[in-house]
Order: sequence, then C-alpha cells, then structure tokens
Amino acid sequence: MQQSSNKNWQVGAIFGIPFYVDSSWFLILALVTFANGVSWQQMYPNWLAGTAWIVGFAMALLLFVSVLLHELGHSLVARSQGIKVNSITLFLFGGIAAIDEEAKTPGHAFQIAIAGPAVSLSIFLLLNLIAEFSAAESPLQVLLQSLGEINLVLALFNLIPGLPLDGGQILKAIVWKATGNRLQGVRWAARVGQALGWIAVTLGLAFTFLLGQVSGIWITMLGWFGLRNAYTYERYTQLQEALLQLQAQDAMTRDFRVVDAEKSLRQFADDYLLDNMRRSAYFASAEGRYRGIVDVDGLNTVERSQWDVQPVQSVVRSLQQIPTVRQDTPMIEVIERLEAERLQLITVLSPADAVAGIIDRGDTVKALANKLNLPISEDDIRRIKEEGSYPSSLQLPAIARTVMADVVATSSAPTPETSSH
Repeated sequence: MQQSSNKNWQVGAIFGIPFYVDSSWFLILALVTFANGVSWQQMYPNWLAGTAWIVGFAMALLLFVSVLLHELGHSLVARSQGIKVNSITLFLFGGIAAIDEEAKTPGHAFQIAIAGPAVSLSIFLLLNLIAEFSAAESPLQVLLQSLGEINLVLALFNLIPGLPLDGGQILKAIVWKATGNRLQGVRWAARVGQALGWIAVTLGLAFTFLLGQVSGIWITMLGWFGLRNAYTYERYTQLQEALLQLQAQDAMTRDFRVVDAEKSLRQFADDYLLDNMRRSAYFASAEGRYRGIVDVDGLNTVERSQWDVQPVQSVVRSLQQIPTVRQDTPMIEVIERLEAERLQLITVLSPADAVAGIIDRGDTVKALANKLNLPISEDDIRRIKEEGSYPSSLQLPAIARTVMADVVATSSAPTPETSSH
C-alpha cells in the first residue's frame, strides 16, 4: 500500500486501473466493523465468542470490494468506448472513477452511468442466491445476506436522479438525448442534485435537533456532499458555456515588444535582455511589417564575436513558422493547441496578418475569470504564466476537450435535409 501525492493510499491496480483509498474510508471500516459486531453479538448469542466481530470486519472489507466493483463497472464501460480511466478512489461517501473525458453521445453516457448500479444489483442477486444454500443463521449466511442488502441499497441509492449520483448521470443523458444539448442535461441534473441535497440537509438537521436521532448527522453529511458536488458540476457547465462564447481576441494581450529586425544582436541583448526580470515575447519588424518572432534561445547558437555584425533578423522565426491563430478563433481551439503542441504561448494574427497579440495559459484563465467573475488574483495569474501549467482545481484542457467534442458532434450531426429515412 502506497500513499499518493494527493494523500490517498494506493491499494493496487485492476485491469491496469490504479485504485486508491482516501483516509476517510478507514472511518467506514471501523464503523461497519463496530456496528455489525455489536448487533450480531446480540442477535446470534449461539455464535462462538468473537465470531460476530470477525464477520463484522469481513463485512467491512467486502463492502470495500463491492464499492470497488461498482466503480469498476463504470470504468470498464468507459474504457470500451475509448475513454481513458485515470484511477478509482474510495472515500467516506463511496467511490469515484476519475474518467478523462465525457462520453461522446447520450447513449454512451447512459451506458457508463447505468453500469455501476447494474453491477451492484447483480452482486445482490448472486449473494442472495448463494445464501439460500447456506445453513440458516450461520455466520456465512448472515454475511452474504447483509452484504447483498447493502449492494441493493447501493444500487437504489445511486439511481436517485441528481448529480453527483449515477441517477443524475442517467438524467443528464436523458435530457441530453431529448434536447440535443449535453450542457442542458448537466444543468438539469445538477439542479435536481442541489434540490435533493438541500432536502437531505434539512431532514438531517431536523432528525438531529428536533427528534434527537443521531442518524440525522449522517443524512446531513450526505446532503452536504451532494450539494458540494452538484454545485461543482454546475460550475463546470458555466466554464464550458463561457469557453464556447470566448474567442482569441477576448484573451490576447499585447504583452510583447516590437524590435527593429536590422538591429544588431548585441544591441538587442543590451537593450532588452539584460534589464528584463521577466522575459517578454519579441517580434521583429522591418519596413513597417512584422517579420516574425525573435528566437531568444537562438542567440546561443551565434558566436559572441558575431553579435556586433549579425542582425536580429538572423534569429527570427517567420510568422509562417510559428503557431498562430486568428482573432476570431474559438478559445477552445486555443487551449487545445497550447496543450497538444506544448506551447508556452501562441501568436494571434489580425485579418491583415499583423501581430494582434499573444496568449498563454495565464491569459486564458484571466479571460474566463473576467467572464464569470471568478475570484482569481493577479498573483495566481502570474504564477500560471511562469509555471506554464493550469492549477489542478481548474482542468481547462479536459473541459476544452469535452466542449470541442460537443462542437464536432453537433457540426457532424445530419440535418433534416440530409438525413435518411
């Protein structure tokens, strides 16, 4: 068992998918063992001493396996559709499969969502069948029947139609199919999840403080968990919608300098490189036209003795040689190119083929923050620019891929005039 960088414990891997256990899961292990040990000790006094506690511990471990199999159901169906599954993590409220991207069609999304409850329901039926052939009230029969009941509850609970539950994913797929809009499906399922979360929190607090039921605390925690994740889904939907509305010109900056292409390399280095704490982008121009971007690292390929005679033009990469986009290029394409080509920045060209601006990862985040009024500080933007990577809490490349897939799917869908009957 190894501890990962995100403080989850890696237990192993199955079908090449690593699975982790969050430290909160050990609380479930202790609670299930204790609750069942106490209960079964009283219900079955004819069992040998300590048997109830052993069976209780076995129950807790098999619950771990049941949740793992539930998430594995989602994961294997996703992989069959060509979707990468990064990991499976078990935590206090169940488990989650970290899937790299969204399903490409509502039918595929439905298949992934229903796979988990289908596995849990199958386990329930199988365990109850085996229990029928076990001795009545034996530790084995009690274990099998109890584990079967938990899998039934796991299947039914997850079919509640609100995100982040599987039922919410199913509702999303249904609305997506009906409207042709995946984001509309996510929005509906997220809002249902929020409503159910508030109901659970309210009922839990009522049970706890009005009726004195300790179980109300658990219901409140489940409601809070659902609320938090439902709001996360809605926020991701807002990010995706914002990406669809933004273009390169909305994010580009003029954080670059224009230098004379005929200036010597020595003058260029003295005027621009020695005093700059943060390196800018430099574009060379001559006769009123942009010639390209100055390859600052290319200076190292020129002998220092030649710096006085060699012009900046000698280390310029033309606009045809560097990655460029147009001002009206959708933001999702900009993000995709930054990631796919591992670029630090990309040049934005005007309709007249002049340099209109540049975009890096910090600029894309800032444009989104301005669009959605997100609380992202200038220090955070500066850090993203310097590190050349997005923060882990804002997975823009994955979000952009999902939006791009939606756009491609929509554009390739047959119109009424071209569809066959």
